[in-house]
Amino acid sequence: MSLIRSSLLVGLGSVASRVLGFVRDMLFAQALGAGPVADAFLAAFRLPNLVRRTVGEGGLNAALIPALGRLEPDEAAVTAGDVLGVFGLALVGLTALVELGAGALALLLTPGLHDDGGTLALVALYTRLAFPIVPCAALASIGAAILNLHARFVATALAPLAVNGSLILTLVALEAGSSLPLSQKAAWLAGASSLAGLIQLALVTAALRSGRVRLVRLRRPRWSPLLKSLLLAGFPVLAASGAVQLFLLAATQIASFWPSGVSWLYYAERVMQLPLGLMAALGSSLLLPELARRHRAGEIQAVVAAQNRAIEVSLMLALPASAALIILAGPMSRVLFERGAFGSSDAEGTAVVLMALSVGLPFATAAKVLSQTLFARGSLKAAVAAAGFGLAVTVVAALALAWPFGPAGIALGVSIGCLGHAAAVALGLRQFGLWSPDRALAARVMRITVAVAAMGLALAAAMRVLPQIGTLSLTALCLAGLAVYGLAAVATGALTRDDWAALTKQS
Repeated sequence: MSLIRSSLLVGLGSVASRVLGFVRDMLFAQALGAGPVADAFLAAFRLPNLVRRTVGEGGLNAALIPALGRLEPDEAAVTAGDVLGVFGLALVGLTALVELGAGALALLLTPGLHDDGGTLALVALYTRLAFPIVPCAALASIGAAILNLHARFVATALAPLAVNGSLILTLVALEAGSSLPLSQKAAWLAGASSLAGLIQLALVTAALRSGRVRLVRLRRPRWSPLLKSLLLAGFPVLAASGAVQLFLLAATQIASFWPSGVSWLYYAERVMQLPLGLMAALGSSLLLPELARRHRAGEIQAVVAAQNRAIEVSLMLALPASAALIILAGPMSRVLFERGAFGSSDAEGTAVVLMALSVGLPFATAAKVLSQTLFARGSLKAAVAAAGFGLAVTVVAALALAWPFGPAGIALGVSIGCLGHAAAVALGLRQFGLWSPDRALAARVMRITVAVAAMGLALAAAMRVLPQIGTLSLTALCLAGLAVYGLAAVATGALTRDDWAALTKQS
């Protein structure tokens, strides 16, 4: 399968999942608003959603693909079965601990609610109901990594759609049925998310059992040095792969001290995650296997070249997305979320938070791409250290900016943390001789910047002309901005015919 066809399949699956996620979050806002119940539900949803997004974007691929790719097919099949068995037992045990200690976990997630016992109790309840999605999503991710190793991307692309699709159906049913209190609606949604995770796992399991992938049946795991190394690497890899999600988790804890802060941060982050999630999925499913193959072959210069070209492609998407989100934050928040229980003041608060978060989008995207090289060479300590540094920067910056600027300052702290993370990853690569930005990269970034500036000026001018922006006019603005950016990119040389030729080249 050519790289472009694989990219389209994975990319379309990722985009479809995030489009459904937008629909889901619009219904969340309509049904729950941004009050205490919404804060409780979204805070409880944050932890399982962190794991689901991290593994759903290929977080475990970084540990599994390089290790299993070095084995013979039979040994890889046995090891893959052992990994599934051990991770399954560990995750079930973790879920049991969370169910027992949900009260303490709720206080840890939302320390700002320590004086609000009722809302804190709701956080604990929703955590108990939603957390079972974690073992299902993690095991599905391991299965998806095995499928990716065998160049089977269909189940990887489609299975995550089950989660958002199931939640949308639940929301529609709740809104169409009898009127329920907000707290009960949120409880039904939390339970439905766990059921959706089970459906996702079932779809991946069916693909693994189709006969085209050599995977032994689950049995008592055979302890081996390789299995031990995979287990020791798996959780650090998740932490490094989900760095941005960890930054947002820390930001959620700080935002719990502000009324509706958790909700505003959640809804803004969901908009920002569309371009970021797409690049993460493409990087872990397509770039990582290619980098791992070249690193095993000792093609260091080829690794550096592939990395630079991947950064070009990622910034070609991330820079215009960041600019558009900053300029259109207000209309997007109103059109996407302002309905039902979600008022105009909530839309305004979400818009300001979205602008602050979007500043960090290019840095978060660059860190996602650069981290794949660390994963490909097995430098997990460096990847985890970079994520830890970014988390520390996020906490310090968010705390410093929260008091004068509120939730927007917290979001800006996340963006600064993304910058720190990207810088730390680049420094780690430089120590291994794998960070060497070339002239072509610098020239391409300059051309992209000029094209983004042209798009930004066009969008700003159009917004002055339009007296009121609704769904149709916002759609027209997005399409017009995309067209201006595309034309400017071609005119400046940021996008060339060679780019398309490189993508369609057989891998």
